[in-house]
Amino acid sequence: MDRGGRLAGALSAASAALLLLAAADSPRVPIREARWAAPDRLFETLSREPAECLARPVGAAARRSVEIGRIAFRAPLLLGGQAARAGISCATCHRSGRDNPAFLFPGVSGDPGTADVTSSLMSSHRGDRTDNPRPIPDLAGPPERLKVSRTGPGALEAFIHGLVVEEFDGAEPPPAVMAGLAAYVRALRPEACRGGSRRVSLEGRLDAVAAAVRLAAGSDRDTGRFLITAARSLLGAVDERFRLPGLERDRALLAEADAELRALREDPRRGAPSLERWLERWPERRRRLMRDERRSLFSPAILRAQLRA
Repeated sequence: MDRGGRLAGALSAASAALLLLAAADSPRVPIREARWAAPDRLFETLSREPAECLARPVGAAARRSVEIGRIAFRAPLLLGGQAARAGISCATCHRSGRDNPAFLFPGVSGDPGTADVTSSLMSSHRGDRTDNPRPIPDLAGPPERLKVSRTGPGALEAFIHGLVVEEFDGAEPPPAVMAGLAAYVRALRPEACRGGSRRVSLEGRLDAVAAAVRLAAGSDRDTGRFLITAARSLLGAVDERFRLPGLERDRALLAEADAELRALREDPRRGAPSLERWLERWPERRRRLMRDERRSLFSPAILRAQLRA
């Protein structure tokens, strides 16, 4: 690479760092999603989420694949590069597999609810150095509005693979994770939509943690490691909403659960039996956390007060 190319690369990296710092410094609460939410929609975004239009398939194997994809869809580790550093997942732009009208990220968005999928900030493969944000599509919307067919053999898988490894510079996911992502997206259908938005709840987040660990216990080594890391990320998102005075014991409980998962991921030889023991301890931990939900940032009243402070 010539001197000009090196300088351009250095400036690009510096610009990316500044944009990520701007996003990280913007929230008034320690919640990851606040970094990329339009300021005038912050409370609504952090307290409500769209209903998930999920048509669960028939058959245990098919349902398991959808569940793996559902966890991966919400895991920042799936994506690489600057997206991973910022904590962005597929669900960042597609909340509950839908769209995100409040999404507003420096250098990526134009108006709220838009994203530039060829942003040089996020991709070294597809970045075109042109600012061209587009509206984020609803993945449970009408089929004719979707970018790629979900019925053709392999078309959706190839599209999602390109998004992960090229659009966001992610590492090659385990095969079961890629298959799960495609299965999950295929299961998002307009006819499965029931009701409007719902409250962002601690219960839903804790159920996702347990589901990730349960799936990891029955998976191959690479998929299991991926799912354990996803569970740890979900625990971190719960921890963010317990970062208030008086909730130190809850945060210590979360740290303990996370440390156990970290040890299990680093020593796969301990395998499924140790994950099953972790799951045996989870109901009591879950009960203790649910007891304090009303004092955390999962409470709309506490969240609103914190945003006003």
